[in-house]
Amino acid sequence: MTYVIGKECIDALDRSCIDVCPVDCIYEGARKSYINPVECIDCGACELACPEVAIFPARKARTDEQRKFLADNASFFSLPLPGKTEPLGSPGGGERISPVGTDTPFIGGWPKR
Repeated sequence: MTYVIGKECIDALDRSCIDVCPVDCIYEGARKSYINPVECIDCGACELACPEVAIFPARKARTDEQRKFLADNASFFSLPLPGKTEPLGSPGGGERISPVGTDTPFIGGWPKR
């Protein structure tokens, strides 16, 4: 299982979660961060560190909105992002390639704060 970053992170990008992640599985988009579901070890350090209270366990995605963010988080890694020809996949660490510089269409269309 993995953790998911919700709407509270959009246009905030605090980076506290990135700093505490022991496996470097959090990737920074243009407006929001995303947790790689393959690389996440389900430790919960990111959830505790997030000052925006934006992170929740995927297994607790109960609302329609949470399920949309769960699906969107997975698509950040499994589908080509705008301006990219290949999916990001599992490159083995966000610090090596972040910020990615783009977001999913779902987040790209989200109203600005």
